Amino acid sequence: QVQLVESGGGLVQAGGSLRLSCAASAPTFSSYAMGWFRQAPGKEREFVAAIHWNGISTYYADSVKGRFTISRDNAENTVYLQMNRLKPEDTAVYYCNAVNWLGRSGLWGAWGRGTLVTVSS
Repeated sequence: QVQLVESGGGLVQAGGSLRLSCAASAPTFSSYAMGWFRQAPGKEREFVAAIHWNGISTYYADSVKGRFTISRDNAENTVYLQMNRLKPEDTAVYYCNAVNWLGRSGLWGAWGRGTLVTVSS
């Protein structure tokens, strides 16, 4: 059973930065593209960013392009999301999961508890 543990969320003012981490227990972590997703109150979970297993190729939702950067450390089974120039509309619970490359939905059935990001105006 894959376990995903997200961390790094918090309260930040608009324009600020946060760095999220996601630790995965999957032994084949380095074989999967990984993605970040978020769910705002009253809304469906949406795709944010993804990174190839090679750690080089990435793609992003238009709403975060140029502000967020996804990265990974395969030796640590961890994927990161650096979030800069945060906006109030970035407020959400953030989750990670594996993705099919160029896909925008989670691949593993199990989701972590997520980490809450709150951006004040």
